[in-house]
Amino acid sequence: MTFEEYVGSRGPALVRLARLLTGDEHRAEDLTQEVLARAYVQWRKIARADRPDVYVRRMLVNANISWWRRRSNRELATDNFADRPHRGDLGGEAADRDEMWRLVLDLPDRQRAVLVLRYYEDLDDATIAQILDCSPVTVRTHAMRALANLRERCGAPTANGSRP
Repeated sequence: MTFEEYVGSRGPALVRLARLLTGDEHRAEDLTQEVLARAYVQWRKIARADRPDVYVRRMLVNANISWWRRRSNRELATDNFADRPHRGDLGGEAADRDEMWRLVLDLPDRQRAVLVLRYYEDLDDATIAQILDCSPVTVRTHAMRALANLRERCGAPTANGSRP
């Protein structure tokens, strides 16, 4: 498969993954473009790999993590949310999803990456482990901790049925 064919078939999925990892449509496009530019230079090596998509996804996850490590890219997060709309409002469900995404974006990078790759990219633990360069057990641990963190912050019942 040529680089052009790969980008034509997988480009939109890579942008979607980047958008879910970053939470920002514009930064996701920039991140995807940066990763594809680096992948183009190494395409012969990447194409010879068993699963080039895993390699490029790993590049995308790593580039996102590296972006956050740069001092010039720090953003100030706030805990103040607008009042929650009442059920029945047209934007009520959208506001709930937006609030949940804010919580997901506050997770540590690896936990967020595991949730995005598992629930939005619909990948199995072994593939996620390849992308993140860790074991499948570590993937499950990150998922468990991320979901527990989200449940705690949302006030959802825990595994034993009690509320925090």
